Amino acid sequence: MSQQHYIKPSRFEAPFHATVAWLARRGLSLFGAAELSVVGRSSGEWRRVPVNPLPLQGERYLVSARGTTQWVRNMRAAGGGRLRVGRRTQTFTATELPEGAEKTEALRAYLVRWGWEVSQFFDGVTGKSSDEELARISPLHPVFRVTTADA
Repeated sequence: MSQQHYIKPSRFEAPFHATVAWLARRGLSLFGAAELSVVGRSSGEWRRVPVNPLPLQGERYLVSARGTTQWVRNMRAAGGGRLRVGRRTQTFTATELPEGAEKTEALRAYLVRWGWEVSQFFDGVTGKSSDEELARISPLHPVFRVTTADA
């Protein structure tokens, strides 16, 4: 399990996140974004947040750039959720990755693809960083392997 590390969005980021989620619900995926829905661990209600699902070697992953967020805590409790882009909604189960090669590889691929957007959350580590540098920040960033019924 990841360390308790969380970078709260600024009040200026909230409208951007809401816009990305709104666009994903309408079928416009900015740079691969989707809307993640996961059942709240306390409320039992569906919670929604925009995410960047990462396709990698026939698998899909969800990486939490900001650390142990509410969606991460809810995912740990629920064990899965839904990803939506437009009218297409995929129900999935999620497996949190332990520290190791698969997680390091997913983090590297995530940073290569979306580093321009999320680099400030990774303490100077990039997609070109060494395995040792990725291993250093890995415990701060939960990664889930997503398995859909159609996989």
